[in-house]
Amino acid sequence: MRVRSRLWIVPVLAALVAVVAALPALSQPSAEPAGTTSLAVGPGRGTPSRPEATGVVLAVHGGAGTALRREDTDARTEKAYRDGLAGALRAGQRVLRDGGGSVAAVEAAVRGLEDDPLFNAGRGAVFTEDAGHELDASVMRGSDLAAGAVAGVRHVLNPVSAARLVMERTPHVLLAGQGADDFAARNGLPPVTQDYFWTQARWDSLMKAKERSRGGRTPADAGGGAVGEAAMGTVGAVAVDRGRDLAAATSTGGTTNKMAGRVGDSPVVGAGTYAKNGTVAASATGHGEVFLRGAATATISHLMEFGGRDVASAAHEVVHERLTALGGTGGVIALDPRGVLAAPYSSEGMFYGYVTTDGKVVTKVFPDE
Repeated sequence: MRVRSRLWIVPVLAALVAVVAALPALSQPSAEPAGTTSLAVGPGRGTPSRPEATGVVLAVHGGAGTALRREDTDARTEKAYRDGLAGALRAGQRVLRDGGGSVAAVEAAVRGLEDDPLFNAGRGAVFTEDAGHELDASVMRGSDLAAGAVAGVRHVLNPVSAARLVMERTPHVLLAGQGADDFAARNGLPPVTQDYFWTQARWDSLMKAKERSRGGRTPADAGGGAVGEAAMGTVGAVAVDRGRDLAAATSTGGTTNKMAGRVGDSPVVGAGTYAKNGTVAASATGHGEVFLRGAATATISHLMEFGGRDVASAAHEVVHERLTALGGTGGVIALDPRGVLAAPYSSEGMFYGYVTTDGKVVTKVFPDE
């Protein structure tokens, strides 16, 4: 009788065992696919961030702003943007493949974009309010935090190369104006006249910007990214070499119809450009004044170093939370030493691309890619 009275215990115990076995699955998030980092939710938005790609050795951007729309973009225009990005990626890739360092790779990639009039840097720089061109650029080396920059140059063919020379041949970080132009010429960079930077598309953008400013809009509202009506524009590159050294570079013509003498975030270390071994190489594009105030690229590094964040969640928080709270939009490319790339943007679009360790070249010109 006693044995029979206790038989009810068997099914109860079986049920309890099943519940206990299920508890870990109920209390833990599901495993993520291989090759991704942990999801992170930025404060206030609840939007998780994932890395753009893994196994990346070099990435570039061609500016953030108004997006190209598939329905409004012909095949020739799409190809021109993709070719520009891909050409820059291959230039940097050749440097890395031949055993060159990350600094040389980002310089080569940015030079390619500076030479392409589609992008707002070098040859394709936008006009200031007095119909001139004033260009900014910076380079940073992650191994020792060395950096160089130029601001407001008017006669330098490739400002990114002048920035590297400042880093390597002077005790300074930033040279500006005529002094920077003279320094570049003394150190072998070919000078150009202002008409080298003249393009019909940029002139048309200036005329439209002046018309808008007469209607009460600010120069920053008036355009200055990719050819057409893009609101912002800058180019940049980030790379990691065989020695796991990081580097970043950024170059821009600024914003259309900007005040003469205006300097944005692109030549400022910690705002438009930052590289530190162990955390990140980052290059930014967007509303320069806001990226300056928010110390955009350095903040990504600090979130990783002091907050234990991965590159994707750190970049997401800066772009989608901190900078938008200050009233600005834009994007960054951010690469960590393991080759994990983040490319968040809060503007309508951003041109960017990357190359992987196996030589795969990827370009993104539409928001839905």
